[in-house]
Amino acid sequence: MRKWAGRLHLWLGLTSGIVVFIVAITGCIFAFQDEIQDVTRDWRKLPAQQQQFVAPSQLLHKVHSLLPNSTASFVTYNGKERPAHVYAFMNNVPYYLYFNPYTGELLHVQNLNEDFFIIIENLHMYLLLPEAIGKQIVGISTIIFVIMLITGIILWWPKKKKQLATNLKVRWKARWRRVNYDLHRTAGIYCALIALLLAITGLGIAYEWMHASFYTVGNLGQDYPADHEVPKITEIPEAVLPQAFDRAFYTTVEKLPQSGMYFVLDQGADKPILTGAYPKALTFDHQSNFYFHPKTGQPLASHLYAEKSPGLQFQEMNYGLHTGQYFGLLGKILAFFTSLFVAGLPMSGFMIWWGRRNKKGSKGSLVA
Repeated sequence: MRKWAGRLHLWLGLTSGIVVFIVAITGCIFAFQDEIQDVTRDWRKLPAQQQQFVAPSQLLHKVHSLLPNSTASFVTYNGKERPAHVYAFMNNVPYYLYFNPYTGELLHVQNLNEDFFIIIENLHMYLLLPEAIGKQIVGISTIIFVIMLITGIILWWPKKKKQLATNLKVRWKARWRRVNYDLHRTAGIYCALIALLLAITGLGIAYEWMHASFYTVGNLGQDYPADHEVPKITEIPEAVLPQAFDRAFYTTVEKLPQSGMYFVLDQGADKPILTGAYPKALTFDHQSNFYFHPKTGQPLASHLYAEKSPGLQFQEMNYGLHTGQYFGLLGKILAFFTSLFVAGLPMSGFMIWWGRRNKKGSKGSLVA
C-alpha cells in the first residue's frame, strides 16, 4: 500500500504543485486582508456617533447620481465605526461605493477589478482565468491536494511506534537534502488537519455539490423545510418602493439592535426584500434573516440564526472556517501559517523528487 501511495503522492504532486502553491500563497496573503486594509486605507474607519444610520434608499439615490448608468440593489452597514457601502455594477465593472453611514457623504469609490485584494482573491479562486475554467482547475487541484494529504499521512505513518517521535523531528544538522526531506514530512503532518479543513471548505465555496453536502452532513441526512421557505408576493408593484426598502432596514435594526453588521437587498418587485444581521462587522456567520413586502415594507417572515438547522448553520459558517475568521485572531493566525506551510510543500516535494532523480551511485536513498 505504501508503494502505491508513494507513486500516487508523487505524480499527483507533480501535476498539481504549481496550482497548490498559487492557491496557498494567495490564501496566506488574504488571511489578514481586513487588518492590512484598516492600516493602509484611512477611509475604512470613522468615529461612532449616537444617531440613526442614513436610509439605504438615500445611498442608492446617491449611487445613481454618481454613476448614472449603474445598477445597484445591495446596501451593507458595517457597524458604527465603519462606512456603509453599496455594491454597484456599470459597464461590466463592479464597484463598491463607501459612504459615511450617518451623513451619506461619499468617502471612496472602489473599482473591484483594480483592487489588490480582490485580484488576490480572484487569483486564489480562479487563477485570474475565466471563472468557468479557473474554478475547475483550482477545484480539481484541491481535490488532488486532499488525496495527497491522505497519501502523505500513509507515507509518514511509522511502521513501529518507537519511530513516531523521530518522524516528528527535523534533523537540522544533517545535509540540506535531509533537512528538506524532514521539513516536507513534518510540515505536512503538523498542518494536515487544518489544511484538510481549508481544502474541504474551499471546495464548498467552489462547488455547489460540496456546499449541499455540508447541509446533509450537518443535518445527518434530514431536511428542514423551514430552511427553504421564502414568502411569495401576491400584490406585485412595478418596482421596490424606496420607503419599503427603508422600512425593511430600520425594522431589522429595531429587531436586532446589538448586531454589528446589516445588509438590505432588493431582489426585484416580485420577490421579498431580504435583510440580514450579523453579530460582528466583517464577520460572515451567525446570520439572521428577515423578509419584507416590496411595496409596503411590511414584515413577512423571519429566520433567526438560532432557528436555522445545524446543516444551514454549517453552510453559513463555511467562509469563516475557510478564512479562519470563525475562530477570531487565533483562527486567522492558524490559517496564515497553514497556508504558508502548504505553499512550501510543492517546492520541498519537488526538491526531494529532483534530488532522487539526479542522485548518482548513492545507496542511501531516503525511505518515506
